[in-house]
Amino acid sequence: MGTSIREAMILQLDEELPRTRRTLERVPGDRWEWRPHERSMPMGRLAAHVATLPAMVATVLTTEAFDLSDRAGRTAVPTVGEAAALVPTCERLYGEARRALEAARDEDLAATWSLSAAGRPVAPPAPRHAYLTTLFFHHLVHHRAQLGVYLRLLDIPVPAIYGPSADEPLMP
Repeated sequence: MGTSIREAMILQLDEELPRTRRTLERVPGDRWEWRPHERSMPMGRLAAHVATLPAMVATVLTTEAFDLSDRAGRTAVPTVGEAAALVPTCERLYGEARRALEAARDEDLAATWSLSAAGRPVAPPAPRHAYLTTLFFHHLVHHRAQLGVYLRLLDIPVPAIYGPSADEPLMP
């Protein structure tokens, strides 16, 4: 018997937490408002987004749909206003995401879910596990890598993530 969807997602979640933690630990508190370009997100906002992305897991698992313009639906995502709160917030939300996945059945993960913005579909309805892969895992990897570029531009050592970086030849 193979690995279930739920078990595979929990394994992935467990693998991403240390990678995310290593990146967030390097965000300097005194560069919270720094941005590499005027159209770029400030470092603190980007880091807070990375830290709070795990909240999306419970949202996908406990709703049938989500509208990005629904501000009331975002109240469960904590606000992170300083570098010292990044790692504790991230670890707490990863724990909540893991518990939500542990409680899910493969049938729950296969159920249809949809995402819209102001009532207009962002993508076609798809199984929850597909949205978790895109809205959480891929989204996390994208923004964590973006944060790595910010660190590089500030001459802060970039952590090894999936293999060595120029600053860390071996993953811890």
